[in-house]
Amino acid sequence: MKPAAHEVAQVLERNTESLSNYCYNSWQTRTLHALRKCRTAALGGHIDRCNNPSCHRLHLSYNSCRNRHCPKCQGHKKEEWIRAREEELLNVPYFHVVFTLPSELNGLCLYEPKNMYGLLFKIAWQVIQGFSSNHKFLGAKPGMIAILHTWGQNLSLHPHLHCIVPGGGIAQSGKWKSAKSKGKYLFPVKAMSKVFRARFVAALRKILKKEQPSEFYESLFKNDWVVYCKRPFLGPAQVVEYLGRYTHKIAISNHRIKNLDNEGVTFAVKDYRHGGRKSLLRLSDAEFIRRFALHVLPKGFVRIRHYGILSSYHKKITLTQLRQSLGRVQLEKRKPLQHRLCPVCKKGKLVTLTTFTARGPPGYWMEKLRKQSNK
Repeated sequence: MKPAAHEVAQVLERNTESLSNYCYNSWQTRTLHALRKCRTAALGGHIDRCNNPSCHRLHLSYNSCRNRHCPKCQGHKKEEWIRAREEELLNVPYFHVVFTLPSELNGLCLYEPKNMYGLLFKIAWQVIQGFSSNHKFLGAKPGMIAILHTWGQNLSLHPHLHCIVPGGGIAQSGKWKSAKSKGKYLFPVKAMSKVFRARFVAALRKILKKEQPSEFYESLFKNDWVVYCKRPFLGPAQVVEYLGRYTHKIAISNHRIKNLDNEGVTFAVKDYRHGGRKSLLRLSDAEFIRRFALHVLPKGFVRIRHYGILSSYHKKITLTQLRQSLGRVQLEKRKPLQHRLCPVCKKGKLVTLTTFTARGPPGYWMEKLRKQSNK
């Protein structure tokens, strides 16, 4: 993929002095400053050499911020995570379930994100677990991988949970029990929606520190809550492709930014209500940064979680047994990870020779790099 023509970091850099004005707390401000400095001299860097004898080129690199909200720091983490999940795939259908919070809760999500997003994870799993344990629908112990997204295409606040759910579970006998209807659907979404809404509101009443007026709770029952269950994935390969698209996604990638000018930022958006129609949206720097900051998660908040038979504890016990009974998933061989591969010869690995701080590379190594570029 070609390097992006414009970057989020450019917008942050030209607004360095005023970033705190667009944030709701100091953690958001710290995060934006980290993204602004990513892969610049401000974070220091390192000098590497290719270990291929026929190459041995030197490379100067500036350190990345390694922040999970950074558009430039997700590629390698994503690939490592996906390959670990590939090893855990079961030879069964998988479903994509989405739980969405209504816009009436956006204010609470803004001021109490840790409580609200934590509750979203908790209730979504309760719904999946409750329907799965019901013999009318399945009667087995399920599993789930849940991924939190908080944004819409226009960077507005739109909290929702993408869940990957195997089409079945482990019965009391210890054997695999497949979902009914021959795997064509998981559970009835209208029933799931009602249960999701009822449980979430009931839990919300308990955790809110400040008493809310009765009108607030009544407004939450005026409309149906959105629970969307897509058709089953076509196979394990499609599950992996999905994981690649959603797991380490951030609010906006650099490639979506189409233009930067003195007046603001123009970026591409999709209107999913009208068949994914593409258009351009233009925002002032202040509004762009304000919206971007909405999606900085609380410090230490875990946005990818595993439940049930897919949790860390149960995977050690059940995965081997299930593979023996269900058969192993056959996936195409993937190329080795390109991390630390020499960008010149494409064969050697980069070995770090020295590191340096924000003061810059040592003069000795800079002279070597200059001589190399003049050859």
